[in-house]
Amino acid sequence: MSTRNLLLVAALVASSASAAEGPALGVAVTAEELAAWNISIQPDGEGLPPGSGNAVAGKQIYLEKCAACHNQDGAGQPFDRLAGGQGTLATSAPVKTVGSFWPYATTVFDYIRRAMPFQAPQSLTNDETYALTAYLLSINGIIRESEVLNAKSLPRVRMPNRDGFVLMYPAVR
Repeated sequence: MSTRNLLLVAALVASSASAAEGPALGVAVTAEELAAWNISIQPDGEGLPPGSGNAVAGKQIYLEKCAACHNQDGAGQPFDRLAGGQGTLATSAPVKTVGSFWPYATTVFDYIRRAMPFQAPQSLTNDETYALTAYLLSINGIIRESEVLNAKSLPRVRMPNRDGFVLMYPAVR
């Protein structure tokens, strides 16, 4: 059983403890409620949903839902810069972006799906999330603009900083 599944089981058990065993804190979580929050994507792609998208579609979504916070083409301001920075991590002024810092493309997908856009997290469809991920990877020169990302192709994307971290999961090659 994966660590994630063990944590989910522990959360279910803890939430269903009877009042006789301790204070009643809220209500028991149903399996359906828990499943709605079980949206983690692993570095190897485990958990990726169905859907697909490319950078061409992602650019329009980016302009509508992301550019106000991340500027044109991921240049940053008022929030984080998303593009550029390759080759700067070992300098005195590292620029940490999707293209220079993130080790797995699946993690980019996971973060967008879970937390973006800032004012409406988890509001994007799977296709929008794949398209936005493709757009960010494209403006960082990691994939071609026409390349289609889906649950099969996304884990195969090799990020420039893939080997820049200590692995906590089995190696994804």
